[in-house]
Amino acid sequence: MGRSFVQLLIISLILGACLLGRFGQLHVPNRLQIVQQQGKLVVLTRLGASTYYQSNEGPEGVEYDLAKRFADRLGVQLVMALVDDMARLGVQLETGMADLAATGTTMAPWRRKRFVFATPYLHVRPQLIYRTGSRRPDGLANTVSGSLAVLAGTRPEWLLSHRQVDIPQLHWTALTKATSEDLLYRVWNKRIDYAVVNSNEFTLSQHFYPELRVAGNIGKPQGVAWMFRRDGDTSLLEAANRFFADLRASGDLAQLMEHYYGHLDKFDYVGTRVFIRHITDRLPLYRQAFREAAEKHQLDWRLLAAIGYQESHWNPEAKSPTGVRGIMMLTRPTARAIGVNDRLDAGQSIFGGAAYLKRMLMRIPERVPEPERTWFALAAYNIGYGHLLDAQTITKMQAADPESWTAVRKRLPLLAQKKWSKRLKYGYARGWQPVRYVENVRKYYRLLVRITEPAILDPKRIKADEALLESRSPFYLGGAAQSLY
Repeated sequence: MGRSFVQLLIISLILGACLLGRFGQLHVPNRLQIVQQQGKLVVLTRLGASTYYQSNEGPEGVEYDLAKRFADRLGVQLVMALVDDMARLGVQLETGMADLAATGTTMAPWRRKRFVFATPYLHVRPQLIYRTGSRRPDGLANTVSGSLAVLAGTRPEWLLSHRQVDIPQLHWTALTKATSEDLLYRVWNKRIDYAVVNSNEFTLSQHFYPELRVAGNIGKPQGVAWMFRRDGDTSLLEAANRFFADLRASGDLAQLMEHYYGHLDKFDYVGTRVFIRHITDRLPLYRQAFREAAEKHQLDWRLLAAIGYQESHWNPEAKSPTGVRGIMMLTRPTARAIGVNDRLDAGQSIFGGAAYLKRMLMRIPERVPEPERTWFALAAYNIGYGHLLDAQTITKMQAADPESWTAVRKRLPLLAQKKWSKRLKYGYARGWQPVRYVENVRKYYRLLVRITEPAILDPKRIKADEALLESRSPFYLGGAAQSLY
């Protein structure tokens, strides 16, 4: 009797376990569910102008903005963990210490053998960089001699280390704890002869190092995409792909790319050199006035200074053929409206320009997000608010978003076309001017930010939250840890 009872108990336990499994009581959550249950998305990234950095305005960078939007979509907190060693990044990703890597990584074949990638959001080309005044190399394979630096784990390192490119006279090194900005700076100050960086990274830094040039592209364009570990669980990857598809369909991805790259389409070597010189010999004379005016109107003083440079090159006696005068090039009616008695007085002009910009900002609806709201205000500062409204009207007529700077800047030049100007309330305007105006102010502003905040891209700022990463319960332990490459 006792023995039968024990057998019956064992059978009941087995049946109970089967039923529990059958009805999902033993369900193991997938990676997406784990992220949502834990309430945070841990993203590995690297320091750089194209990825992630901290400014006085807070975190910035393409990868940061994308990751923040993705975390918001999942309803979780974003944790950005900085790494300076790509080999460690691979280990951290594979052992579940992070959920994904957003490092500006390209979808190279040797990476795809070990990791899976989301849909690429950008295509770039590695570029060979040299400094003007030195010998221009004819491509990587024809670089006769000198010193070259590449980032560890990149295609150029693979080409050199696997003897795909054999240059006996070339002394090259692969740096692990460095950024693309480090490489460009070393070429600029002549510590090395050449460097290889991705085209988007060079675009973001070219105005800061105007003597640098592109000798040529290396290989075909490569997609930049988020990287996930390869273990069969694709739930988070699929969520990321849906996120990028929606971002692309809504136009938000194009808008984000415009924010970071849209004002850098043309490079003016002479203009950039003059600007950097004037930062030293002119800006100190007016910096305090820009600071005080910006503080009064809750603006960034560097934005005001950028406007002043675009208007007059910080020349208080500047005068245009149309009669606008002073550092901020105020018209006589505008000066009267904002209480400026002497347009040639540098202080009055700067405070007047700040007041006028603030007035334009107040007219842009608050529902327009920053920094687009500022770009609209700059366009209105240059061409007048009425003409900006006309450009928005054309944008509506062409079924585009009138509150998207990307869309409106395409329509502003149409204000100069008779077939459009005769249909608009405020008539003809040289609409291409505010487009170039906004691009230039943005360029000068970004340069001033880089110069006044030199630590934002300093590798010493890399302080990955190791305690957080090491405390994470691994979702997947895929054998012995190996180098990413």
